[in-house]
Order: sequence, then structure tokens, then C-alpha cells
Amino acid sequence: MKTKHGQQTLPEIGLPWLVVAELATWIGASFIWPLTSVYLNKRLGISLSVIGIVLFCNCAANMVGSTISGRLFDKFNPYPLIVGGMGLDALVLLAMAFFHGWPIYWFWLVCTGFLGGWNGALVNSIATSLKKYPGRYIFNILYFSQNLGVVIGTLIVGYLYDYSIHLLFIIASCLFLIGTVVALTKFRPIIAYHAERKEKQKSGQAPTKAEPMPKANFYMTLGFFITLGVTWLMYMNWESNLSVYMVSLGIPFHLYSTLWTINASIIVVVQLILARFPGIFKTIYQQIFFGIFMFAISWLTLIFAKTYPGFVLSMSILTLGESTAFSAIPAYVNDMSPYSSKGKYQGLTLVASGVGRAFGPLFGGTLIDLFGYKTMFVVASCGIFLCLIALVPLKAKLKDQVHYFR
Repeated sequence: MKTKHGQQTLPEIGLPWLVVAELATWIGASFIWPLTSVYLNKRLGISLSVIGIVLFCNCAANMVGSTISGRLFDKFNPYPLIVGGMGLDALVLLAMAFFHGWPIYWFWLVCTGFLGGWNGALVNSIATSLKKYPGRYIFNILYFSQNLGVVIGTLIVGYLYDYSIHLLFIIASCLFLIGTVVALTKFRPIIAYHAERKEKQKSGQAPTKAEPMPKANFYMTLGFFITLGVTWLMYMNWESNLSVYMVSLGIPFHLYSTLWTINASIIVVVQLILARFPGIFKTIYQQIFFGIFMFAISWLTLIFAKTYPGFVLSMSILTLGESTAFSAIPAYVNDMSPYSSKGKYQGLTLVASGVGRAFGPLFGGTLIDLFGYKTMFVVASCGIFLCLIALVPLKAKLKDQVHYFR
């Protein structure tokens, strides 16, 4: 295969196969996270406070998995790492089909959290090895496949949960087995990529150790990591505290659940548009800035939301932000990361979002208990706006100093 510049390159993993693996595993993962709180509380009688600790452990394990696998990608052959990670996830889900009582469910959830972070960081890192398409296009497609998986998974899980929780876990395990088979049979080109990387290190063409980012790149990326963490810190309240708020206004719970189908559907549509018309945003920075700005605006609209259409509007604005910013940040980090440490920084991208996800429900719940929902909405919007305000002068100061690794 040749690049557009006519240079000879190694065979690489086909993007469609990466998408198939991502889609299958995200459908399987979307069988698990929506039912956890309901299953633990309604069927196993676990208190909401203990469930909060369980979910925190799941997020913490996810961050650990992301950090470790991202660093291992830079040092070792990624092929057995991704095949083993997906295979282990399939085995854990199969075990959950037969042993899902308390407290073993807690243990399995920590395992799936760790493996979810492990596999997520590896897939993102493997995506950085693809040179046939621009990085922004690749990560847009991956984000599209993730959310298409969420649409399919969340639509099916309600019916499976009522029918049989055993069958639910078995099907989820089979979906991860599909991902494992795809990785086993179609991800082999990553071996050649790793071998070439090692050969360059031996010949002195590439550093033998993972390079840190140049200082300007690091400060710029750190700004985006903080913004990503703060955005997720606020966003997680949609998955936790907003359901209580909507029910208190007389809105049925099933309409709250429908918001997530709307969320994933909009993401799918936006990602298709971005893939078809990549020139909508001139730069990745503009795409991220627009997305984070929409996040901030969405929280302001919640102040005035009293009926279901108001929440649909707010969710739609938030989703527009999510679908543009969250898919672009990994691509931006890829451009800023040296070739020998791309896995490390892709892992840290997931860690930044994981910190926000872990502490979001606790932060929002405490703020709501002390000052009420509207105060929480204002704080969320102001917090995200402050991040944007800080990014503007940071970008202006460092724009001539950053070095891109494309």
C-alpha cells in the first residue's frame, strides 16, 4: 500500500474491521451498565449508597486498565494484548451469567471496568497506527460505532432483562467473543507495525523509550484533559441525579430512558455527517471548542426545563456537544503525542474522562443536597465555560510552539 505521497507503507488493519470489533463489544457493554443500578437495588436489595461505591470501583478499575494498557501498547506487541483483553472480557461476562449474586457481582463489575479500560485504550492506540485516513476521520468513525452500539444495546437490554438475565449475560459474552475473533483474525497487521517500530528503535531511527510530549504540547493537552474531566464531572449527573429531578416534576421514568435513545441516535447522525463532510470544522481545535461550548449551553437550558420537551431540547444540545467534542479529543491527543508514546497518552485521555465519571454523581448529589438543582445547573455551566475561557489564551500563547506528530 502507498500513501498519498507515494511512500511505501506496511499493511495495516482495515478500518471496517476495527469498527466491527468496536460495535460488537459496545453492544455487549451496553447490556451491562444500564441495568446495574436497577438490578442491584430491585433484585438484590443493595442500597443506593453501596451501589454508588460499586460504580466508583468500576470507574476506578477502568482508569487503571486504560493507564496500564496504553503504556504497554508503546512497549510490547499489541496483538496479544487486545486479543487477550477481549477474550477475558467474554469469559467474565459468561461467568456473570451463572454467578451474579452479591457480592460476586461487585467483583465481576470491577473486572469488566478494568477490561473495558484496557480494551478501550488499546483500540484507540491501534487506531493511531492507521495512516490510510486522517486521524479525525478515524476517531469520528470509531465514536460513531461506539454510539451505534449503545443505541442497539440499550434498545435490546430492557426486553432481555425482563425475559432472562442469564440470557442477557450470555449474549453479551457472545458479542465480546465476536470482537475477540475479529481481533484474532484481522488485527495481525499490528504485529508488523510493532516489529517496524522496534526495528527503528534498534537502528537509532526512533527512541528506545517512550518520549514525553514537548512542553508546549503537554500544556495544551493538559488543558484539554482538565476540560474533558470537568465536562464528564457534570455530564454524569444526567445518568444519575437528573432521573430523580425529572420524576419529581411528574415526568414518567420511561421518558427519561427514552432520552438516552435520543442521545445515541443524534450522535450516530452527527458522526455520519462529520464523516461525510469532514471540512465542516477547519481544525480539530474548532470542533472541540464548539462541542464544549454546546455542553455549557445545555446546562443553562435546564434551568428553564419544566416539561419533557424542555429536557429533550437540553439533551439534544448536550448531545451535539458530545458528538463533536468527544470524538475529536482523542484525535487531537494523537496529533500531539510523539510516535513512541501514543498509547500512553490515549490511555490518559480515558483516565481524564474516567476521573469525571467516577466523581460526577457524588459531586452533583452533594451540590443538589446543599443548594438545589438549579444551582447545580449554573455551577455545571459556569465550570465548563471557565475551562473554555482558559483554553483560548492557552491556545493563542502556544500555537506557534506546539509540534504535531501526524
